[in-house]
Amino acid sequence: MASTEDRNPRTADIDRWPSDRVVEALLDEDTAAIEAARTATPALADAVDRALVRVARGGTVHYFGAGASGRLAVLDATEATPTFGTAPGLFTAHFPGGGPAVLDSTVDLEDAEQAGHADAATLTGLDVAVGLTASGTTRYVAGALARARRAGALTVLVTCNAGSPLAAFADVNVVAPTGPEAVTGSTRLKAGTATKVLLNAFSTALMVRSGRTYSNLMVNLVATNDKLHARAVRVIEMATGLGAAQSAQALADCGGDVPLALLRALSGRTVDECRRALDGGRGVRAALELMAVHNAQ
Repeated sequence: MASTEDRNPRTADIDRWPSDRVVEALLDEDTAAIEAARTATPALADAVDRALVRVARGGTVHYFGAGASGRLAVLDATEATPTFGTAPGLFTAHFPGGGPAVLDSTVDLEDAEQAGHADAATLTGLDVAVGLTASGTTRYVAGALARARRAGALTVLVTCNAGSPLAAFADVNVVAPTGPEAVTGSTRLKAGTATKVLLNAFSTALMVRSGRTYSNLMVNLVATNDKLHARAVRVIEMATGLGAAQSAQALADCGGDVPLALLRALSGRTVDECRRALDGGRGVRAALELMAVHNAQ
């Protein structure tokens, strides 16, 4: 039996406690989950570095998970485009049963190993497959990782149980040993917290290393509403020291393209020169360095 299925002695009387004590206990367990996730830092960093090589060559990242783990993967993949301006297919979350099953927990295909096998059928040696399973035993994930590995994809397992049998299918094993839940077996709790922070760290670190931030600013955000447009203007303000009106004008002059507007403001070069420096997916920092090298020659 996986350790996430054990009974937690710290919460054995939880049904007798007042609300404040219940909430405190749940948050204490979540705090422990963060610390468990922290122990996986070396393995997660290895996964980021190895995924970076694949993505730089045109590969894509695929998440495979069921239940709470799979739904967290859907959230992470969905948020990548508005946050980092990625192409919609760079991160894809696969869930057994597809969209209807994500919304309806009564559609439970966690044991559908062949579905995982089929969902990973399009992966190639350029791609990255990340399997997410709190218990470390989900057969849907096993099928996906096995198929992905045969295709030569980088395979990563994210689990909350050491000694998972699925480790045999993974090039990198990311283990956050969260232990028993406050409510026995409810891995949407502590294990879900650990999975969420590990996914956040993985996708964000991968995008930062790919040049999709400048400093700690979201320069590749997609301004699809007034709030995000204001954030884009603020990014240019913070990075350049320009005033709000000047930053808004710089953004307008570049057709709302934040990296282009920022590079132009920082370098003083023409729009065409900046566009060429950014060509090929270079980030703002790399483009600035490229311009500096050309200036020195």
